[in-house]
Amino acid sequence: MTDDIDKTAGPAPAPAAGPEAIRAIPVRHYGRYVSALVAIGLLGSIVWAFSQGRINWGAIPDYFFDDRVLEGVGKTLLLTVLSMLIGIVGGVLLAVMRLSKNPVTRAVSWFYIWFFRGTPVLVQLVVWFNLGLVFEYIVLGPLYKDEWSDFMTPLLTVLLGLGLNEAAYMAEICRAGLMSVDEGQTEAAHALGMSHSKTLRRIVIPQAMRVIVPPTGNEVINMLKTTSLVSVVQYAELWRITQDIGQVSGAPVEMYFLAAAWYLVMTSILSVGQYYIERHYAQGSSRQLPPTPWQSFRSTVLSVSSRKGAQA
Repeated sequence: MTDDIDKTAGPAPAPAAGPEAIRAIPVRHYGRYVSALVAIGLLGSIVWAFSQGRINWGAIPDYFFDDRVLEGVGKTLLLTVLSMLIGIVGGVLLAVMRLSKNPVTRAVSWFYIWFFRGTPVLVQLVVWFNLGLVFEYIVLGPLYKDEWSDFMTPLLTVLLGLGLNEAAYMAEICRAGLMSVDEGQTEAAHALGMSHSKTLRRIVIPQAMRVIVPPTGNEVINMLKTTSLVSVVQYAELWRITQDIGQVSGAPVEMYFLAAAWYLVMTSILSVGQYYIERHYAQGSSRQLPPTPWQSFRSTVLSVSSRKGAQA
């Protein structure tokens, strides 16, 4: 039996090795480096230009936590909260009226939105402030009667001017959010015997919040900055107070920078709050929630450290 074996045959071939790993070489984007250098150069030139100006930078930290400035910050935040509260409540009411089947309520809502969105908020503030030139007294039937100048205080002028104007914008935001909910949800709720108001509170509005919240957060930040216009109606908030300090101290430009710094601080805090609120309402629509800033920072640090360890 052994004689039948072909002794001339060579050794059996070795099994083929696996495919060679592909070494991917990333494409170099030289345009990115050029644009980064240009951006850094422009930023450096701006910083150098301001450093050459006659600006007393030491005045900014000296007045940053001044009692008058902190009072202005508090009033600015108070105006933002109260004006947005008026705007949100009025906006929801106007949105429901706009979607109503009653033609009269639809027409009233449309006219309100058309008027207040079509005129500048500065004009509205000045009109509210100067209505005392037209009306000497305000009479609310047998309940209230007083002189217009005593009734229309600067605070009430600001709240009416900002809040009623914001209600027109919030009406469109709320209407878009309500229309984003499928009509089948409303029909199913009505089939179960729920009233229209209960359907709005328990079915429609909770689902519309993920559409309403992002633009509402932008409106809050925009309202915070719009409060700087109320100085024209003699209301002392952050911008008006920093202007007064600048005129008295002889450093007006420095106080403008101080006001800008405070606005940046407040808008940054509001932006962080907006992010977490949006993340909360995205729980029902996103399979995986976006990472928080701390999670993004931690993942970046861990990836950099792992790369360094692999290279070592």
